[in-house]
Amino acid sequence: MKIALLGYGKMGHVIERLAQAAGHEIVATRWLGGHSGVLNDADVAIEFSAPHAAVGHIKECFNARIPVVCGTTGWLEEFESVSKLCAEQHGTLLYASNFSIGVQLFFYLNERLASLMKDHPSYRPSIEEIHHIHKLDAPSGTAISLSQPILEFCSPEKWTLEEVQDSALLPIKARREGEVNGTHTVRYDSLIDAIEIKHEAHSREGFAFGALKAAEWIIGKTGVYSMKDVLNLT
Repeated sequence: MKIALLGYGKMGHVIERLAQAAGHEIVATRWLGGHSGVLNDADVAIEFSAPHAAVGHIKECFNARIPVVCGTTGWLEEFESVSKLCAEQHGTLLYASNFSIGVQLFFYLNERLASLMKDHPSYRPSIEEIHHIHKLDAPSGTAISLSQPILEFCSPEKWTLEEVQDSALLPIKARREGEVNGTHTVRYDSLIDAIEIKHEAHSREGFAFGALKAAEWIIGKTGVYSMKDVLNLT
């Protein structure tokens, strides 16, 4: 598989190392202010850049007819228009707020738990996420993804970064500490007890491995996909 890395920071370097170890070839790289190789030589692009650059990279891949796997968060206000463009241009996009297979299973558990808790309004849901100090967006894309089934099934109507007691709001606590790879906790509190599920990433390799798995899966397809499709969790 010939891969273009759009974004060549810490994640890009981990993906490069694992890809080469698996026998894949990096044919192009992009980073802030520079690039190497030719995008059109790639079979697939893996996009881990920054919120301000992601949409431009994705559109460039649509124009080049190259499937793109995107893990950059912080641009989802444009997701609907990008999805529409993908359909118009018969492009291919696989987006995930988190490519870790463990996190995808965590998402599945979170959705199942939220569906069970809808009949127990005495439990108040909340989310906490911890990331490294270099992460630009808050809350994380993973935390926003975790909030969606809670908002669908339970009483909160929207999430907030503020500490509130309003049951119509889902509080998300976003912490930035050192070089933490990512910890996410979903908690339901009542007066008599609490229920909690948690995922903690030990390294970036889990994200990189999932992104490579997604890249292998998406070649030859058109449309908009997620890791649920890759892992058959739909």
